[in-house]
Amino acid sequence: MLRAYIREGDRLVPNDFDPAAGTQLTGAVWYSLTDPSREEDKFVEACLGIDIPTRREMQDIEPSARLYSEGGAEFMTITALIEDEADQVVKTPITFVLRNDQLVTVRYADPKPFRLYERLVSRPATGEIGGERVMIGLLESFIDRLAQLLENTGDGIDQISREVFGNKSTKPTRKTRDLQSLIERIGKKGDVLTLARESLVSISRLVSFHQSSGAEDQKSARDRKQEIKVLQRDAAALSDHAAFLSDKITFLLDATLGLINLEQNQIIKIFSVAAVVFLPPTLVASIYGMNFQFMPELSWPLGYPFALGLMVLSAAVPYLFFKRSGWL
Repeated sequence: MLRAYIREGDRLVPNDFDPAAGTQLTGAVWYSLTDPSREEDKFVEACLGIDIPTRREMQDIEPSARLYSEGGAEFMTITALIEDEADQVVKTPITFVLRNDQLVTVRYADPKPFRLYERLVSRPATGEIGGERVMIGLLESFIDRLAQLLENTGDGIDQISREVFGNKSTKPTRKTRDLQSLIERIGKKGDVLTLARESLVSISRLVSFHQSSGAEDQKSARDRKQEIKVLQRDAAALSDHAAFLSDKITFLLDATLGLINLEQNQIIKIFSVAAVVFLPPTLVASIYGMNFQFMPELSWPLGYPFALGLMVLSAAVPYLFFKRSGWL
């Protein structure tokens, strides 16, 4: 789908343009291509004199080659995050093409920042609205979305932390099962943080590339300089926050694995203590179970109670020792 935004006064008006209609399109500031057909790609290419990258080219392009200039236009691809049908966070490439203060966005998904900014861009704004300003506004929306994602992830990590260190279950096996399920949740949070950091790095590289390219209109460059600096600071701050959450994820994972090992060691300790406690009675029973001809206790009337008492005493001594030592 091709949606062109045309400047009307101090705002942009969307126009769902159909290239097959044969009409002309003038005054467009932003060409929004969503899962475009080949005819739509050719129409935008004819309007701006550029080559629109295909979906395969956007996916196969190396991260080091996602930012380049060609034919007087800047081609910049970022990694954006979306939620799939299973509410899982996945990444998708989005390409920005900026030429003569006209912007082309190419995407094969519908990220939430696009929907939010499309509603904002149609409102009256101060100053002139151009392609560069639209790109900066979209990047701001992506950064705001990533900030919200990191905040939600941080809240989830705090909840996991409370469950890890506040679990008062008295049954080791049940607690171990709970901790094992927490490991899966920790892993999912770690995946989200990895994707968020990748997206933030791609945005930071785009902003740095655009700033270093040098706009021909120096006045426009001065007007946008502060906004670009704010974008860079926000992206850097969110990257630091994502790194902090990643460190916390690592700590929680190590702590959870440590608690699982402690619970498993507790179970092994119970078996070890039981084996030590019942070892002396087993020795006594083994001695009096031998079939030797000359064993005085066999003909002694109190031999059987004596053997039973000796077995109980031999079991009680190590039990009391372990109890006093705090093993039980």
